[in-house]
Amino acid sequence: MSGPGDIGAMLAGWLSYGSFFLVFATAFAIVTLGLNLQWGHTGLFNVGVAGFVAMGAYTSALLTTPDTPERLGGLGLPVAVGMLAAMATSGLLGLLVGLLTLRMRDDYLAITTFGIAVVVQLVANNATKLTGGPFGVQFIPKPFQGWLGTGTDWTLAYLALSVALLVLAYVALQRLTSGPWGRVLRAIREDEQAAESLGKRAYAFRLQSFVIGSMLMGLGGAVYAHFVGYIAPEDFLPILTFQIWTMLIVGGSGNPRGAILGAYVVWAVWALSGGMLRGLVPQDEQARAAALQVVLIGVLIAVVLVLRPRGLIGERHAAPPRP
Repeated sequence: MSGPGDIGAMLAGWLSYGSFFLVFATAFAIVTLGLNLQWGHTGLFNVGVAGFVAMGAYTSALLTTPDTPERLGGLGLPVAVGMLAAMATSGLLGLLVGLLTLRMRDDYLAITTFGIAVVVQLVANNATKLTGGPFGVQFIPKPFQGWLGTGTDWTLAYLALSVALLVLAYVALQRLTSGPWGRVLRAIREDEQAAESLGKRAYAFRLQSFVIGSMLMGLGGAVYAHFVGYIAPEDFLPILTFQIWTMLIVGGSGNPRGAILGAYVVWAVWALSGGMLRGLVPQDEQARAAALQVVLIGVLIAVVLVLRPRGLIGERHAAPPRP
């Protein structure tokens, strides 16, 4: 029989793993909120999410890491400054992309954002003097670590910080999208010409939505970087964009609560399936079997679209006016 010590150790292990899992899911939830603003509220098809996340992660990492002679950056600034700068640079990238593409057809935006993500990943992989190249950026500071160490206490503290940032982003978006600004975005999504006929500058509103969504993606990247403490170009491959889109579709496009729920649900499926594969598949076949995770997520999307076409918590449509 298990003694009290064994039970306590087991509970501590579950607490450590659960908090570790929740930090990742929360970082992805912040990114998914940004995509939900772009696509769910405005209809902007961004397939380069990974590029904006990478921009935020690298910006915060380069500004906050200690001085390193092997590469540029390493300014040792506070983590809060790094996160704000991550939002600024990702928003600036979104502004540049929006200025170039939002006046054109929607497919140009998809092509451009995908190209931007590839370019960012290639720069991160080859600009060794700036990003560390394939070796990445190490020694990214972790807030509270000087007080709490590296154990479960620190993970719980960082989880509280990431949840606070998620709540702040959610409340801010709710205030924006529940008012006139949000109603204009939804009008543009449904019928841009009709919105313009009412005197609304659709291009300006689309640009604002795209920039704010990009800023949230950068913030999510910074939250990820400061939790892991190390980032490399392989962390921001196109599969990340696929994961974020899956989270939004499963949770419910157009509903911020659905975007958050989808992030936690899909990351749970991804993490659990990865653990099962590592336990069931021989070591020399695990790289090939990892593709089964993508297949499983594809099946999940198909099931959700059949059973709940609008996602787990779909957008609420306004009731028709009474005669």
